[in-house]
Amino acid sequence: MGCACKNKREQWEVISAAGKVLFTSGSEPTANAVSRRYTGSTVQKKDKSGKVSS
Repeated sequence: MGCACKNKREQWEVISAAGKVLFTSGSEPTANAVSRRYTGSTVQKKDKSGKVSS
């Protein structure tokens, strides 16, 4: 059985300069650390529907 908190916690995505999702994490500091490995990448918070917010 899955966790009931799945839709309540924040998810962070590392997005490449080309717009591809490189990494998803539940921790913003981890996502920021991973994004430093990819030139031109950004970190964005996913919204509750699973789409990346601007």
